[in-house]
Amino acid sequence: MAITLNDVAQRAGVSRSAVSRTFTDGASVSKVMRQKVEDAAIELGYTPNFLARSLTTRSTKLIGLVSDNFHNPIFLEVFDQFTRGLQDRGLRPLLVNLSETYQASSSLRMLQQYSVDGVIVASSTLPPEVSEAFRSAGIPVVNSFGRFSLTPKVDVVGIDDEACGQIAAETLLARGYKRLAFLGGPEPATSTQSRLRGFLAELQRAGGPAPDITFAEAYSFEAGRAEMQRLLRETTPAEAYFCGDDVLSIGALSAIRDHGLRVPEDIGLIGVNDMQMSGWQNINLTTIAQPFAEIIQTSIDVIVDMLQAPKQPAQARRLPCRLVERGTLRTLP
Repeated sequence: MAITLNDVAQRAGVSRSAVSRTFTDGASVSKVMRQKVEDAAIELGYTPNFLARSLTTRSTKLIGLVSDNFHNPIFLEVFDQFTRGLQDRGLRPLLVNLSETYQASSSLRMLQQYSVDGVIVASSTLPPEVSEAFRSAGIPVVNSFGRFSLTPKVDVVGIDDEACGQIAAETLLARGYKRLAFLGGPEPATSTQSRLRGFLAELQRAGGPAPDITFAEAYSFEAGRAEMQRLLRETTPAEAYFCGDDVLSIGALSAIRDHGLRVPEDIGLIGVNDMQMSGWQNINLTTIAQPFAEIIQTSIDVIVDMLQAPKQPAQARRLPCRLVERGTLRTLP
């Protein structure tokens, strides 16, 4: 049978309330009392039931971690850092996969059933109403990797996606490329549109060429490979492609090599993210790095602050991205 508070109290020779206070964060209990209770708990093998305690504290310490693009390997790194970071703060992540559906009402209802204390929406592709539904329901929420806005409806932590597009344009023009193209992720995604907008704006400002524009069906290796295969089959390829994500770039790289062409000698590639495999020797992708560790840590800091003061105005926090030079573009002249 499961060991109870009463069993621990009897073994320690103290009241049941003394045991409860010992295992409640911030509760007042003397050092001697705490030692007696903890010794008894160890002897009996007692472990506090945090879910049962939440019925009285009204805090589960559960944080919903919501995303939709589980086909992108970068999210293995993202979830690893998020889960460890939340656990280090005494919080427990509850992972929710919205890859098949992003209905705001269904995700809200699911997390309300688990009485989560807060939600982190880790996605640049889910529509804003998913995050906004949580805030409207009074649940603290942060949209990590979300679109920057001067007047956000929810707290956002991410990069300046337009600046990524500008960096890509500057980088390609500096290397003398004349025929350029943009290979983005899903066309409706805010990250896709923002990166394209920055790319076009910088090309226009610098008097550069008008690029070809195409979109993959998803931010995935398969989608990037399929779209590049189509382009190589049906069109004259560009000299260089700005791919809206590293995983698209790696899919495109695979298609180019299978077509008998070389990177960067025949076609140049630049991506966005700088996920771990982008630096592998057989990939060696030139890319624009997101500061993932900073975005994740800032998001956790924000959600913790919101749990303590939930009615603060929403803010958008924008962190800088940077160019990572590798081997998929020709060298500077």
